[in-house]
Amino acid sequence: MKLYIRNMACESCKILVKESLEKAGVHPVKVELGEAEIKGNIPAKKIQQFEAAIKKGGLELVENKEGILIDQIKTVVADYITNSKNIKNNLSDYLSKKLHYDYVYLSNYFSAMQANTIEQFSIALKIEKAKEMLLLENLTLSQIADKLNYSSVSHLSSQFKKVTGLSASHFKKLKIIRRMTMQDL
Repeated sequence: MKLYIRNMACESCKILVKESLEKAGVHPVKVELGEAEIKGNIPAKKIQQFEAAIKKGGLELVENKEGILIDQIKTVVADYITNSKNIKNNLSDYLSKKLHYDYVYLSNYFSAMQANTIEQFSIALKIEKAKEMLLLENLTLSQIADKLNYSSVSHLSSQFKKVTGLSASHFKKLKIIRRMTMQDL
């Protein structure tokens, strides 16, 4: 049986899910971003215990089919952005390959359900990562552009200004962390 979990975006989320399942007395076969595989079914009481545990970490169990695909798209986009240096495909090919759907279908579905495009979500997520790198890792724009696989610093700068309304240098001077969680994008 597979459990689908919303807002999983990092290794610590995977650890939280694994530990929460084990505390509920369920031993997962595999835990990936956005999902956990277990043997057999889980009693309702254990599901509630698991849900309460992961909710504390900002995660939630997804029960409807529509939410599952949207979360899978968001998770794959986040994975692509994080690992784009090691991925040879463009985002559309990567999504199609990972989710086993045609990109046009994924794109139309995402747009209909989220009121924005996969590309807009991808850009917003990249800019949130750039904010994090600017403020928390104290990286230069050049280093950030390289890490996020931008073609140039000017391309990153123009997208940053378009999304935030501020130049990256002005944003950094504010010294206020203006990061949004993946769920808020």
